[in-house]
Amino acid sequence: MGKTVLISGDEKTYINYKRAIEAAGGQAVFRTPEVPEPACDAVLLPGGGDMEPWRYGQENVACRDLEPERDAVDLALLARCVERRTPVLGICRGMQTINVFFGGTLVQDIPNHSATDGVDQQHEAANAPSFLRELYGETMTVNSAHHQAVDQLGADLEILQRASDGTVEAIAHKQLPIWAVQWHPERFGRTGLRLLDAFLQRVHSDFFAKFDERS
Repeated sequence: MGKTVLISGDEKTYINYKRAIEAAGGQAVFRTPEVPEPACDAVLLPGGGDMEPWRYGQENVACRDLEPERDAVDLALLARCVERRTPVLGICRGMQTINVFFGGTLVQDIPNHSATDGVDQQHEAANAPSFLRELYGETMTVNSAHHQAVDQLGADLEILQRASDGTVEAIAHKQLPIWAVQWHPERFGRTGLRLLDAFLQRVHSDFFAKFDERS
């Protein structure tokens, strides 16, 4: 049986993430009122609306579609993942949540990265030496549907990928099994599937052994 991934949210909203995890060989589970945190091998923090800017020390000048209850839930879930050394993958909003959790800040509005009429943009991104370069080479095309981005990087995080305009497209924690991308692998065909597959293969593998105090 594939690794079980807890997707932070409900199945109806995040059905495309479930399908992508299953296509990569994993098993998706969701938070519900009855089971707020089911047993899992890893956690996925998906995309969504903006975080409340007070959480990273700013007034609201361009945030929209705020999700304060989700902010609280995802930050608490991330805290438990850090304590337990549970592997985490953040996607879009999920990456921003990870950055804020570790004390970073966000750019509240950036041009030329939002979807147009519901269609993702695509642009080139450069990969620093990391697993992303091993998967995709020095450069790759990513999809884009966000209007916020990482600004000041959180503590012990490192940048793995940048767009040509400097926008941070991927980060990882230096000591914990936490990865994150600003783009959307769950709707990016084989390109996205390769990332999800790589993450699932590394859950509790030798790659993450140095992070996992339970092994």
